[in-house]
Amino acid sequence: MAHLVDPMLAQGVVEIHGLIREFRGGDGELLQALAGVDLRVDVGEMVAIMGTSGSGKSTLLNILGCLDRPTSGTYRLAGVDVAGLQDDALADIRNERIGFIFQGFNLLHRTSALENVMLPMLYDRRDRFPDPAKSARAVLERVGLGARLHHEPSQLSGGQQQRVAIARALVTQPDLLLADEPTGNLDSHTTLDVMALFQELHREGMTQLIVTHEDEVASYCTRAIVLRDGRIVSDRPVPPRRAASDLARLWSAGPSEAAS
Repeated sequence: MAHLVDPMLAQGVVEIHGLIREFRGGDGELLQALAGVDLRVDVGEMVAIMGTSGSGKSTLLNILGCLDRPTSGTYRLAGVDVAGLQDDALADIRNERIGFIFQGFNLLHRTSALENVMLPMLYDRRDRFPDPAKSARAVLERVGLGARLHHEPSQLSGGQQQRVAIARALVTQPDLLLADEPTGNLDSHTTLDVMALFQELHREGMTQLIVTHEDEVASYCTRAIVLRDGRIVSDRPVPPRRAASDLARLWSAGPSEAAS
């Protein structure tokens, strides 16, 4: 399922300038979570966002995902200035242009994989999906869960639950995929499987931003950004390394081989 990129987006999918986000603390003190962030992410990039707790990476992700608004600064997503949009317009942007993947999967219990993946399409106000079940089935097959369509989350492994979450994020064909510690609850082998899927999406042109505290996860990306005290202190390309899919196959043969 190749991601079709709008020719108008041949440059920046994400363009942020002078982004500031301030909060009022319990004692009334003004706290600055983001302190003037400038960031551009082009079509097809696979970017890791790193930083210690309190660095601002979660705040940045929430703004990128239109779950929060900046105090000041500009944010253009796929050419749209989203910083000043009203709530209904922001909801449409989230549903149509952004796919979310969470560390805790955030799947509905007592609901099948197929129904979990169908959910974003039911909120699509442009009726782009005449057959949500067919679209959901296709993307679940795409992530290797064609035989688990009717399984509930409790009947799936952690890696399979994350694949359902990835399918749910992809089903609306977003411009931007956001992942918040997507491997944080997974073992090493399953992490390789998930990163192999992300790398495959990257090869197909999907733009991805992955928040992680793990150097290993960042090493599968093409670019790594480090935040500290609400500022970007490092922005560097990541040297190419062996594909996660190759390492996953080696791991299946024996963990010592994958570690070499």
